Amino acid sequence: MITIDVSEVTDERALHLLLMREPGFPGFYGMSWDAFWDAITGLVSIPDRVRFLGWDQLAAGIPCGAAAALRWALDNYQATYRPEFVAEYA
Repeated sequence: MITIDVSEVTDERALHLLLMREPGFPGFYGMSWDAFWDAITGLVSIPDRVRFLGWDQLAAGIPCGAAAALRWALDNYQATYRPEFVAEYA
């Protein structure tokens, strides 16, 4: 399990930088939701559990639906590839 503290993230770029660092995305990560999908479905190994701390702050503080896009991607990843995967939003 990894825990990612998103409570201090204030924009979508900072979120992608954090997502790149924590699970260990490659340096060529494109910092977009398409690139995020490509990374989690084939470039990196995601643990069975990922916990996001400060989710409410992230959802309230980032424009353009970035929190919703992240949650959608992880829910779709679970449904499509790994039913045992769990994302927690605390």
